Formats: sequence, C-alpha cells, structure tokens
Amino acid sequence: MAPIPTPSAQPDDVPDAYVGLAGEAAERLARARGWTTVRSLAPGSIITMEYLEGRLNFEVADGTVIRCWRG
Repeated sequence: MAPIPTPSAQPDDVPDAYVGLAGEAAERLARARGWTTVRSLAPGSIITMEYLEGRLNFEVADGTVIRCWRG
C-alpha cells in the first residue's frame, strides 16, 4: 500500500492582514509568502466549498481586498 501523502504546511500568515490592500498587490504578497494557490473573486461569486490546502482566497471589490480566507 502506498503511503498517505503529508500535505505541505501552509504559510504562517494571517488572512485579515490582506484586507484593505489592492488586489494585485495582495496576490503578489501572498505568493511571496508561500501560498501555492491564490484566488481572487468578485463579491457574490458562486464557488464550491471544497477546502484546498495551500490556497488563499480574496474577495475583491473595486480593486481592493474586502475579505480573505484560507482554503
């Protein structure tokens, strides 16, 4: 039987720190801090609720991050 893979550790980062930043700047900063997947969404976007280790989600309105969460 193959070993169960160990998920990589997520960056030690506080998602609320991105709120208020410009969307593009927040994405660059998140990638520089080690997030493997960064997703920007418009307010009210329909998304699936699956949790993806290493993903950071931004809700961006008028070019500014208004909400940020892991997964």
